[in-house]
Amino acid sequence: MLIAGFPAGAWGTNCYLVAPAAGEECVIIDPGHQAAQGVEETLQKHRLKPVAVVLTHGHIDHVASVVPVCGAHDVPAWIHPEDRYMMSDPEKALGRSIGMPLMGELTVGEPDDVHELTDGAQLDLAGLQFSVAHAPGHTKGSVTFQMPRSAEIPSVFFSGDLLFAGSIGRTDLPGGDMDEMLESLARVCLPLDNSTVVLSGHGPQTTIGQERATNPYLRQVAAGLGSVDAPRRGM
Repeated sequence: MLIAGFPAGAWGTNCYLVAPAAGEECVIIDPGHQAAQGVEETLQKHRLKPVAVVLTHGHIDHVASVVPVCGAHDVPAWIHPEDRYMMSDPEKALGRSIGMPLMGELTVGEPDDVHELTDGAQLDLAGLQFSVAHAPGHTKGSVTFQMPRSAEIPSVFFSGDLLFAGSIGRTDLPGGDMDEMLESLARVCLPLDNSTVVLSGHGPQTTIGQERATNPYLRQVAAGLGSVDAPRRGM
């Protein structure tokens, strides 16, 4: 399997391109702010043909390049219905007033073809399988994508802004909720094998085992001790 990722834009949001191998079809995850050029360079480098864009949530740092990327390749975008409005109304998603500057000129709006994600869905795209888990807390429509383990590689978990190396996503923006975040961590992350590779929306990769041992939020959730007073990340 090929996973090519790069941090994009002012927020350093990780965009991933996932394919069975070089020269094959691929899925693009979270093409955010200023990600379009990096997407095109990665497609050319690995000779990939995109078939879909899938989104972990609707914040502008994860969806800002959806319209140009989908338009350039005539592919659909997948997003949870509770975050769909954010593609066309990013200011509302961030608690800003309409008309306030938002990182200069951005191409906001929906691509021509939008599909809605549901909890427990199985996406079969580009010869790959992605299990969808609804994981609210950072936003109401946050989701994660898990790829199954094989004989050659461990399971891969695209966590969006749910779980980071050493931290979790912030919950103080519209739609955020700490109680929902903790429930999502317990329900979605804790059952995963320690060997599961975590590719998050910001920062370096990690594993569930590493986070189970060192992440203060995951440790407290596992112990059933409720909220934690520790730094959080994400936009």
